Amino acid sequence: MQRLISITELSDIPDKYRDTPIGSLLEYHNLGKLPGYYQQGQLLVGMCMDNRKRLRIPNNFCFIIRTGGGNLRYSEFKVSYAIAMGGIRYIALIGHTQCAMVNLHSRKEQFVDGLVNNAGWDRQFAEDQFNQFAPLHEIGNEVDFVLSESARLRNRYPKVTVVPMIYKVEDNMLYLLNEKI
Repeated sequence: MQRLISITELSDIPDKYRDTPIGSLLEYHNLGKLPGYYQQGQLLVGMCMDNRKRLRIPNNFCFIIRTGGGNLRYSEFKVSYAIAMGGIRYIALIGHTQCAMVNLHSRKEQFVDGLVNNAGWDRQFAEDQFNQFAPLHEIGNEVDFVLSESARLRNRYPKVTVVPMIYKVEDNMLYLLNEKI
């Protein structure tokens, strides 16, 4: 995890993000900045649906899309909507440690058993769903995925600043990713 850039004080925020919605996100979440008031969203946050993560941000500060692994590939219309209709110019793409979308294949039996026991599905139908969709949602390594997805989004939306981050479940802090390593 040497790619993680810790933000524990204001001077840790790179100059290019200070006085931007990205800097504000880091100030609110990591540095305990008191919430401001917002009438409209300042940025789009793409993050995992995992229930262990909760951002410390004010109301109306951002649009949030939560998907498995923070994978926005299948939420692109929603991203476009936030940009076109909400005027969003910044995206924080936040992966996290201990993500269950990593090594999905190792969880196949648990997934299938869960659908059979909790949803009343037929075992074959549950296995078919896993086999069909798991390859689309597997993210590999959290850091590598966030970096590649950020690059894809930058290419798709060249006027939007896309910033890759990691949320460490172990300490509930946001980290910027060093893209130059």
